[in-house]
Amino acid sequence: MCYLLRECDLTNDCCENLASALCTNQSSLRELQLTRNKLWTSGVKLLCAGLKDPHCKLEKLGLYQCNLTGDCCEDLASVLRTKQSTLRELELGCNDLGNSGVKLMFAALKDQHCKLEKLRLSRCDLTGSCCEDLASALLTNGSTLRELELSGNKLGNSGVKLTAALKDPNCKLEKLELSACGLTGDCCEDLASALLTNGSTLRELELSGNKLGNSGVKLTAALKDPNCKLQKLGLSRCDLTGSCCEDLASALRTNQSTLRELELNYNNLGDSGVKLIAALKDPNCKLEILGLDECGLTGDCCEDLASALCKDQSTLRELDLSCNNLGNSGVKLLSAALKDTNCKLQKLRLYKCELTVDSCEDLAAALHTNQSTVRELDLGGNNLGNSVVKLAAALKDPNCKLENLV
Repeated sequence: MCYLLRECDLTNDCCENLASALCTNQSSLRELQLTRNKLWTSGVKLLCAGLKDPHCKLEKLGLYQCNLTGDCCEDLASVLRTKQSTLRELELGCNDLGNSGVKLMFAALKDQHCKLEKLRLSRCDLTGSCCEDLASALLTNGSTLRELELSGNKLGNSGVKLTAALKDPNCKLEKLELSACGLTGDCCEDLASALLTNGSTLRELELSGNKLGNSGVKLTAALKDPNCKLQKLGLSRCDLTGSCCEDLASALRTNQSTLRELELNYNNLGDSGVKLIAALKDPNCKLEILGLDECGLTGDCCEDLASALCKDQSTLRELDLSCNNLGNSGVKLLSAALKDTNCKLQKLRLYKCELTVDSCEDLAAALHTNQSTVRELDLGGNNLGNSVVKLAAALKDPNCKLENLV
């Protein structure tokens, strides 16, 4: 059972009753979401009393932006140490916990009774000095933590002390989010070293909003190594340019590469960055999702893109080209590729791509095709006018598999 109470103007006064409900023998509550309610530390203290009760079966607790401070962390840490606790996911983002508060939480992660698998601490006023304690927790034999979010904290490159833990066989972390953490390209060598470690379990790494620059793409060298198991890499808003794409392409062509999703949105790659797209034609490339939103592309890159979509054994399922000046000529080439039997694309985003009525006819023709696999199509922000009804006609065709048109 899930109980959602997001933004309900709740205060700490309701927490005693909530705690009492959690303690009930018949309670089947597994998820409790209290996001954006002013519970304060006093409210969480009352909730924690309920979470320690042997009758409580709660597995997921959401306390995002609940006006909490580091004072609540002692009570939460006590819950995690409780033998009967069933808590697996804890969301504490956007609360002013500070390093001293989360230090108590990290200590609890070492406890043999702690079963926490997902911990979210985005925008919690943390700095790099907390990462040593965190690394120590991840190194603990028996640690169960699989997902960790630290986005929006001023960790800086000193925070990459955390990556030392990723090399240890005791660390089970599979997903790490470090968006907008003040990182630069200097940290990428340490990150790459962690990914190269035999036994590394990391599958998802989010680095968006950090000024890594092209030098930060040293990280991609790790993708070529058979020890690297990374499947999702987020590099949006990382000050990348087209000159980094050759290294990325080289990594995607590697037989050992396991990468399935690559987000490069809001980087000034330009059409010269289409070297990356050439890698999609390689039989070793396993990429399924590619994000190129607002990357300075024009219609000139669409021929290469179309060619990649038509390659034998194409694996690309989702492509985001929003906010690029592709124009009708570019979309005409892409529409032709959608008719190809080798094309497996299911989601295509063309939001604000300078399209007009002419694009609708080409896209409609593609959707009419028996081979078309497109399920979702985003054409918002384009000057299509009433001509979009040409697309509506395609929806009547039994060959059309479109489920979502935006």
